[in-house]
Amino acid sequence: MDKLVIEGGVSLKGTTQVSGAKNSVLPLLAACLLTNERCRIKNVPNLRDVNTMIKILRSLGAYAEFSNGEVVVEAKNLKSHSADYKLVSTMRASFCVLGPLLGRLRKAKVSLPGGCIIGVRPVDLHVKGIVSLGARVEVQGGYVVVEAKSLHGANMYLGGAFGSSVLATDNVMMAAVLAKGKTVIESAACEPEVVDLANFLNKMGAKIKGHGTPCIEIEGVRHLHGTDYHVIPDRIEAGTFILATAITKGDCIIKGAFKEHLGALLDKLIEAGVKIEDADGGLRVRPRKNLKPVNITTLPYPGFPTDMQAQVMSLMSVTPGISIITEKIYPDRFMHVAELNRMGANVMREGPHAIVSGKKSLSGAPVMASDLRASAALVLAGLIAKGRTEISRIYHLDRGYENLELKLQKLGARVWREKE
Repeated sequence: MDKLVIEGGVSLKGTTQVSGAKNSVLPLLAACLLTNERCRIKNVPNLRDVNTMIKILRSLGAYAEFSNGEVVVEAKNLKSHSADYKLVSTMRASFCVLGPLLGRLRKAKVSLPGGCIIGVRPVDLHVKGIVSLGARVEVQGGYVVVEAKSLHGANMYLGGAFGSSVLATDNVMMAAVLAKGKTVIESAACEPEVVDLANFLNKMGAKIKGHGTPCIEIEGVRHLHGTDYHVIPDRIEAGTFILATAITKGDCIIKGAFKEHLGALLDKLIEAGVKIEDADGGLRVRPRKNLKPVNITTLPYPGFPTDMQAQVMSLMSVTPGISIITEKIYPDRFMHVAELNRMGANVMREGPHAIVSGKKSLSGAPVMASDLRASAALVLAGLIAKGRTEISRIYHLDRGYENLELKLQKLGARVWREKE
């Protein structure tokens, strides 16, 4: 098992390229199950989660090969409608094979999902949407088992206790494209990754409109065809590099950082005093000595992304003053607080709130990653901390960031991998 070692205190400088969006690629790969023709997905990051999804597709009988940033999938002869627990339990996003299996085969058996330990994330909205389309759903031995003689369009509301659900919107949309009639999803997720999936499905011959708004309309079609598609850049990786530059008082150009995908994050960083400018193909972050604390509340898109909450907490930990971070998507997503405090941060949790008392500096320490975005937060803290930081369990990091330490090295960071 690897650990990441960081010698802090270097201001990042240079240019980096953001990889393709993990949270787009995974449902796009699942959507390839909807056709028996070949699909080619481009700009695919080489991530642990991507390779897990490829294994799931192969286990279902699809041909799937990954090479040079492209995945070719041909699901001509599916041999199974069951996605195994050993694979699905490692990654929550793999649950999105439920919709395309149901749409294509009219039946699916998918293990209840796993992934990062950031709190309870139920599948009730997925089930609600699938049932609305005419499927029967049972939970048997840890698997969600769905079956339908036919699927029909329906009007449904997919809002939950903490807002809309990206994966539930994805699953229902993928099942509905091959259903008879019109489906209307109210309180649909508006994330760029949902838009990317809808654009991909439309390129395959689906009839979807309203994606990117809370109301998506889908007119069912009889079949879909294969296509080539280029994945959008990863807005969370882009945001992480923006914050890495800001926390080290660096000067970097982040290519693939789309302003239209990062509105809430950029708004808060500009409020804090971070200097952000347009650059060719992305954004430039320039050094500012004195930043101000800001209060942040995570919300469904276009609100402040929960996937950036941990990283912005690292920045606020070294921004003098008091900031309050409120988590409204996953109220238990504060596993990184204890580890940041080990590095000298002063963060106190009160229910869904974290009260951050910013300090001038942090100290390097041995810390442990608990989930994907917590890992990134610890990397940012390590970049600014005095001395040596060792982050264990970085397999979490490899789930969502492609060659992170190599990209940081090219920007001047002193960071490398070692065996535990």
